[in-house]
Amino acid sequence: MTLYRACRVETLCIDWLDDFTLVYHRASGITHLLTAPAPEIIAILGEAGMTLAALGQRLTAEFDIDDLTEAALAARLAELVAAGLVEARA
Repeated sequence: MTLYRACRVETLCIDWLDDFTLVYHRASGITHLLTAPAPEIIAILGEAGMTLAALGQRLTAEFDIDDLTEAALAARLAELVAAGLVEARA
């Protein structure tokens, strides 16, 4: 079972611009331009971590995201892991 967790909050500087969210990752020095559901994923994950299934349930409950399949969520998580904004632990 893989647990996903967001990077530490103090390493991020976040600013919301209409449909986009700018995330400056201090640890890497990279600014990311995100769209839904990526900012919501980071907000829900926090540093405690959760499984893909638990994350999907929270996203649909808290943000009314009904059309997000498990495969699409896994793809978004893989992108966030590659960007260094989310960590995956087996």
